[in-house]
Amino acid sequence: MPEALDLLKTRRSVKAAELTGPGPSASEIDTILTVASRVPDHGKLTPWRFIVFEGDARLKAGDTIAAVFKAANAQATDEQVTFERNRLARAPLVVAVVSRAAPHVKIPEWEQVLSSGAAAMNLVTAAHALGFAANWITEWYAYDRRVLDGLGLAANEKIAGFVHIGRAARPPEDRPRPPLSEIVSRF
Repeated sequence: MPEALDLLKTRRSVKAAELTGPGPSASEIDTILTVASRVPDHGKLTPWRFIVFEGDARLKAGDTIAAVFKAANAQATDEQVTFERNRLARAPLVVAVVSRAAPHVKIPEWEQVLSSGAAAMNLVTAAHALGFAANWITEWYAYDRRVLDGLGLAANEKIAGFVHIGRAARPPEDRPRPPLSEIVSRF
């Protein structure tokens, strides 16, 4: 399995604004989503789902984000509103990972939330394995109930992250990683 380990060691986040096209094909998107769904899921609850934004859908969703932004910021300039409208158009593909964690008689809600995070990470890793770059981000609109309603989320659903996927405009630089001696202890 050294190839898999090498792949994992080379994954880097690339800023959404630095992602270009072409994005994944339909079959590559299916592969990415299939891998994303293969995560620990105690009780087989599937406490997450995905919303795919590609093509014009990125701007249609951006209209919702821009409208909420403008309503909350009456003094916003046209430039600021346009920036918000383009939030999901920075990359060729954006996948929202939606957490559907809910109280359950046997499965703690925390485990369900963690499963959503695992799905988002598998999504990022699968994109990398196919030669794409990705960035898992939230930003303000992931927490605004008006935006979530506009994107079709149910009242109990939250955004675990928006994963922007494309091709890196330039080779990504690595950031400093914590030395194991600072983050590992043995009992």
